Amino acid sequence: MHSTKPVILTIAGSDSSGGAGIQADIKAISATGGYACSVITALTAQNTRGVSAVHPVPQQMIRDQLEAVFSDLPVAAVKVGMLGDAATIRTLAEALRRHGPAHLVVDPVMVSANGDPLLAEEAVAALCEELLPLAEVITPNLPEAARLANCALPTRLAEVESLFAGLAELHCAAVLLKGGFLQREPRSPDWLLSGGEVRCFDAPRVMTPNTHGTGCTLSAALACYLAQGLPLELAVASAKHYIDRAIAAGAGLRVGHGRGPVEHFFRGLASAEGSA
Repeated sequence: MHSTKPVILTIAGSDSSGGAGIQADIKAISATGGYACSVITALTAQNTRGVSAVHPVPQQMIRDQLEAVFSDLPVAAVKVGMLGDAATIRTLAEALRRHGPAHLVVDPVMVSANGDPLLAEEAVAALCEELLPLAEVITPNLPEAARLANCALPTRLAEVESLFAGLAELHCAAVLLKGGFLQREPRSPDWLLSGGEVRCFDAPRVMTPNTHGTGCTLSAALACYLAQGLPLELAVASAKHYIDRAIAAGAGLRVGHGRGPVEHFFRGLASAEGSA
């Protein structure tokens, strides 16, 4: 019997600690029912405590990876993460315009969870002009959204609405605004801005330091659910449910000495425990 899975291409940086970036994307796509392939844009030396070095991949190698994947695999959706500089953004945008994947999720990675810069200042304009208009949905966190909307960073739940007007002016179809940075709030809401409407996806906050790679994981799962044919709102709800459960399942993990990862394969663990 032959079976098929939707092919999801993740284009992002590599995380040597395995909790974020390409590694987290591959885990999330695999756990949510897709076949993951990748284009690596940068090598990072990082762990749960921070990023110590970033080495961009040469542009020709990025082009070669893109061509190798698109010329052979039936890519159903693309998730974009860390790009690093304007040249990489332009290289990628040209390839995406040419190949035209059915679904494109862009996670505009600008800083790590520990505050380390991951996107050069001069690259923000290229991101807004070249890549965001191609996206079906972008998934900024609050600091990224404030930078894109040219607004002050909200620090309380009541201040988040101040970002909506600026985000609506971005040239992209939809925005999934992630509220995980509101760490003093008892709940963890995300907001979908689409078609002039705002819908909130809310969940109780899991109090854990193990949040390394949550943004990567959410956007990769969202791309996978879109590739499976779910409409945007249902895909967002499914991805939100997945990351919330992955955070809860990973709350007790002891990996490294800083912000640990989530448990991407919590469903498999539950099945194994049930059959033990």
